[in-house]
Amino acid sequence: MSEKAESKSLDPIDHIAIQVDDLISTVNFYKDSFQCEVIYQDDTWAFLKFQNIKLAFVIPGQHPPHIAFVNEKAENFGELKTHRDGTKSVYIKDPSGNTLEIMAPYEV
Repeated sequence: MSEKAESKSLDPIDHIAIQVDDLISTVNFYKDSFQCEVIYQDDTWAFLKFQNIKLAFVIPGQHPPHIAFVNEKAENFGELKTHRDGTKSVYIKDPSGNTLEIMAPYEV
């Protein structure tokens, strides 16, 4: 493997957001079926943490289903919006019309 390939940093996927019809029953199903932790929940969405990824469950019309990437230059994709949890991101579409959330790295 070349030195250039070894040093290349890959963008991590932060979470995947899936649209659900019934938020409470979906969260309960995942909690009962898998080892995960609910890290946030309100009336419109819930955030569950698994060992290797986070899943967001969103209700129709409130949040778009999407894949969220962390990118060092997130601001290059558009104006970043600050969310309730302090994260900053912008939503864009890929060439096929899929929604992507581009997140700035977390500030500690």
